[in-house]
Amino acid sequence: MSFAFDREGLGVLYRAQAERLLAFFVRRTYDPQLSLDLVGETFTRAFERSGGFCGDTEEEAAAWIWGIARHVLTDSLRRGNAERRALRRLGVQPPLLSSDEQADVERRAGLADLRQMVLAALETLAPDQREALRLRVVLELDYPAVAVRLGISQEAARARVSRGLRALSSSLDVVERTA
Repeated sequence: MSFAFDREGLGVLYRAQAERLLAFFVRRTYDPQLSLDLVGETFTRAFERSGGFCGDTEEEAAAWIWGIARHVLTDSLRRGNAERRALRRLGVQPPLLSSDEQADVERRAGLADLRQMVLAALETLAPDQREALRLRVVLELDYPAVAVRLGISQEAARARVSRGLRALSSSLDVVERTA
């Protein structure tokens, strides 16, 4: 059966993929509101670029949507910090999900389970890597501040954070593949 990438076909893809995409985005951003926006952006881009779709089946269309989703996430991560700073400077608060809506998105994405997996994976790291990650990622300190806190050079601080992130990523990739 041939897949038509039109409004109807996009609706079929949305019903089949939106929930999985939402979980994908929430598990990477930990932000349900942003994740809903990213799902919308993914399908908007797909519709705008539907002329570039060269497949014939719904499975090929789904793969194409997921490729777009990965690009949307990358773009969002690149521009996110600048946008948040600009919104803070302007004193603008974007519309937010209610606490019930946010809890529902987090539940559907399995965020509580993911938090537990991250905590367990963090426990497997060497203490120096775990502390470097805490300072850099959780406290959002810059590398010079991390280096001072740890009593090491900036290069060593970068290396510890990098090694810690790689090890954490590997641990979580294994868990995600088995889930």
